[in-house]
Amino acid sequence: MNIEQSLKKAIQEALLALYQVEEEVVLQPTKKDFEGNYTYVVFPLVKSLRKNPAELGNAIGQYIKDKNDFISSFNVVQGFLNIVLNDSVWIDTLNAILANENFGVLPSNGQSVMVEFSSPNTNKPLHLGHLRNNFLGAAVSNILTAGGFDVAKTCLVNDRGVHICKSMLAYQKFGNGATPESLGIKGDHLAGKFYVEFDKAYKAEISQLMAEGKTEEEAKKTAPLMLETQEMLQKWEQGDVETMALWRKMNDWVFEGFAETYKKIGVSFDKVYYESNTYLLGKDVVEEGLKNGIFFKKENGSVWIDLKEEGLDEKLVLRADGTSVYITQDLGTTDLKFNDYHNDKSIWVVGNEQDYHFQVLFAIMKKLGRAYADGCYHLSYGMVDLPSGKMKSREGTVVDADELVAEMIETAAETTRERGKIDDFSKEEAENLFQMLALGALKYFLLKVEPKKRMLFNPAESIDFQGNTGPFIQYTHARICSILRKAESQNVPVNNQVKAVELLKPESELIYLLNEYPTAVKKAGDEYSPAVIANYVYDLAKTFNQFYAEVSIMNETDNDKQQFRLSLIKAVAETISKATGLLGIQVPTRM
Repeated sequence: MNIEQSLKKAIQEALLALYQVEEEVVLQPTKKDFEGNYTYVVFPLVKSLRKNPAELGNAIGQYIKDKNDFISSFNVVQGFLNIVLNDSVWIDTLNAILANENFGVLPSNGQSVMVEFSSPNTNKPLHLGHLRNNFLGAAVSNILTAGGFDVAKTCLVNDRGVHICKSMLAYQKFGNGATPESLGIKGDHLAGKFYVEFDKAYKAEISQLMAEGKTEEEAKKTAPLMLETQEMLQKWEQGDVETMALWRKMNDWVFEGFAETYKKIGVSFDKVYYESNTYLLGKDVVEEGLKNGIFFKKENGSVWIDLKEEGLDEKLVLRADGTSVYITQDLGTTDLKFNDYHNDKSIWVVGNEQDYHFQVLFAIMKKLGRAYADGCYHLSYGMVDLPSGKMKSREGTVVDADELVAEMIETAAETTRERGKIDDFSKEEAENLFQMLALGALKYFLLKVEPKKRMLFNPAESIDFQGNTGPFIQYTHARICSILRKAESQNVPVNNQVKAVELLKPESELIYLLNEYPTAVKKAGDEYSPAVIANYVYDLAKTFNQFYAEVSIMNETDNDKQQFRLSLIKAVAETISKATGLLGIQVPTRM
């Protein structure tokens, strides 16, 4: 029985029979201050039917109660019709949940979707902003998979260009043959170190040139380091042996470092694309667009597209000297990905500073008549700020992902040891728990906020065991597991089906929330928002803790009630584990 659909149908029948009205019925959860499970708001009908809210509510309530045996009672508070369902409905609902191993996994919809995320540069390690990107991409992939999609997770590595040459040139000049091993650091950290070194030396050259009378703009363009960087990029594009060897060596170091970080944070991809392999592909698309009159050439030979009708002005797609701009390679890469996977939808998880870029990319694809263009979506997300302000990679002021995870693990260890509940844990068990809590805190804090919102990351707040945090939800799961272990030790069965019992309000509230889980999965997928799942699982954990404070489990003397409650909390634990799993968060059974 789909409770909500059945109730909506009952109200629609009442409206038609009583008032000859046909309309879409919207239900909402009854507020905790009132008795009821679902609420129907009658105010929209007041004006058209010229009846007072109480009269309408009582008439509809009485009709649906008389006609439907699954409705126990109703009450009207002003224009709110609060409906109480029979206990048998909730018992049947819980039994259906307990019997369904795939509860919350929606049937296949026959559609495929690609989620591209992470997109690191090989001139620096991953930082806090990358963590939000990675966690968003991985969670959206999990949610869409649970929502019935066939999902491919991809990553486009930005491994070429001026910014990469900056790290290479600085290493060439200042590295003295250093390696990750000789410096005792990961390879991605080595590249990031020399990217910062380049910026320091470049700024010093600019200052010197300005002191000699040049403008800042002239100094930036004519600084020796910048000229050498551009020369190195030209050598790279020409396949210069020495330049390519350095590029490959540093990239290998960086990729090894990335792999270690991805493993630590629990992120993986089905396929990785490399910009160095795709950056030339877009030139064929430009030729196609010119041939079909989609693009046009200006007198200097540069190629453009007119997107004024789309509100985007004219956009350069190929320079006069025949070299690519960023949009050029994206045209080719997008074609390549579609040819590889033939997805119905493609999602790019990229920060909101690239909003305009993706508007242009999708508009061009539509103009080119690409069949997949309507399925393209930019999952734009806000930047992550720190109490100290905005991060800047080239100045070395970013919050490094590896260092942040390590600090979070240490904080989780300190906080957990202070609680004094892991004295019987082995060293390995304790370390696994600390990592689980640290990543749970990080992921939950970064995912509980709607993606589009800019956010302030507060490490201390994220690791708190109270409030809307990952560790609070993880602790709730561990608490339930502890109760279930106690039941097992006392030979009290935890059944996969329950007998009919008279329900207390906290019990029906928990089953109501459990029943909402598939709806939350669908909504999160429709909106590409892991925040929907995060808020759902927090509500579930919070409601369980309220239930636990009010209702006895192991001290209950009625066997049927005790076994019902054990089965109920087992379903809660399983649903917490499934929901957090969609967010990439593991939940402990002990802590």
